[in-house]
Amino acid sequence: MRNKYPQEFKDEAVRQVINNGYAIKDVANRLGITDKSLYNWVSKAKKTPKQNEESDEIKRLKAELKRVTQERDILKEAAAFFASESRKDTRS
Repeated sequence: MRNKYPQEFKDEAVRQVINNGYAIKDVANRLGITDKSLYNWVSKAKKTPKQNEESDEIKRLKAELKRVTQERDILKEAAAFFASESRKDTRS
């Protein structure tokens, strides 16, 4: 089962490693969390703002691409429907 830690808890643990220079293993043991969790939090915190902005931009673009693809598919179906209706009207 995964534990969900509050963001304040994560931030304080990361501060102890980055600002105070404590070892990840020591902080993790003291706080009762795994080394891996703390390592991941520290790695994420050390990302440059540019990397975070690029990651956010990629997420936004993926969501936009999904929406536009859905719109395109709807328009394709509508075009096919109206084309078939148009053919029916010309045969009468």
